Amino acid sequence: MSQPTAAADDAAPATMRAVVVTRPGDLDALQIKDVPVPVRKAGWVRIKVRAFGVNESEVTTRKGESDAEVTYPRVPGIEGVGIIDEADEDSRLHPGQQVATMMGGMGRSYDGAYAQYVTVPAAQVIPFATSLPWDVVGALPEMFQTAYGSLARGLDLKAGQTLLIRGGTSAVGLSAATIAKDLGATVLSTTRSPARAGELRAAGVDHPLVDNGTIAGQVRELMPDGVDAALELVGCSVLPDTLSTVRRHGTVCFTGALAGQWTIPDFTPFTIPGGVRLTSYGGQADDLPADVFAHQLQAIAEGRLNVPVAKVYHGLEQVRDAQAGLESGTTPGKHVVVLDD
Repeated sequence: MSQPTAAADDAAPATMRAVVVTRPGDLDALQIKDVPVPVRKAGWVRIKVRAFGVNESEVTTRKGESDAEVTYPRVPGIEGVGIIDEADEDSRLHPGQQVATMMGGMGRSYDGAYAQYVTVPAAQVIPFATSLPWDVVGALPEMFQTAYGSLARGLDLKAGQTLLIRGGTSAVGLSAATIAKDLGATVLSTTRSPARAGELRAAGVDHPLVDNGTIAGQVRELMPDGVDAALELVGCSVLPDTLSTVRRHGTVCFTGALAGQWTIPDFTPFTIPGGVRLTSYGGQADDLPADVFAHQLQAIAEGRLNVPVAKVYHGLEQVRDAQAGLESGTTPGKHVVVLDD
């Protein structure tokens, strides 16, 4: 039996503006349409969207390169931040509350955050309270969840340990560096361009490394026994080299494939050096607990954590520009769209 609901004082309109992908295509496939405001189901919440990050997953959805989970027409957007508009009265959530949400099929199997309103299961909602602007908070959910989940669940990183981030100038890589430094780790991180080493230092990286495809030698010069942990964001094309940077009984966590290779042909377990552990991470919203997110927001407010924002866009009309900026790869950090209306 569904629970009675609590709604915001100002009732949601009957229709809203949303970016809809009717069929896969280029940037022109991102069409702004007037659509019905989603009706909330029991156990779900409706959020008035204030900002959202733009991600590779949404580009893949727009191009039609996602798996069978994605159907069309679809409102993309695997993450968003905003204000609770409607929720079950007996839930921990209430109208007017600041919240973040991400993942869990959002923008893939059901409509996502490229819209004025979105409905999501209550279990994948993270409440928070902050005076930080929406463009800052909007950059965080998926980026911080992936970075934090990789470090905490995938690597069990501890203060005083050494961490290598392979793919360091990506949004997740920069976030992982700031979180690891806040934890008290020593961070090595890679970039393919010597000119971008300064971006890594700005994120707190102790040892920027230029990646020419093989970095094990550079890492072993700095850490002869190898690093305690390595976060793999580039992909399977460099994974054997990354594995060779880690000390015996250290751990590599495979989280991303920026280079596009997700599998190793003719893989054998003997690729893994003796005593080195290999794990992976691809978690969900509840891997970023509310108290951890609150700590990160406070650290940002105090200047202890940096938020790598590439560019802020305003309004759904600029979603195409945001995806184009992400695809260009010329500016490090997160591309964020803020809804000002």
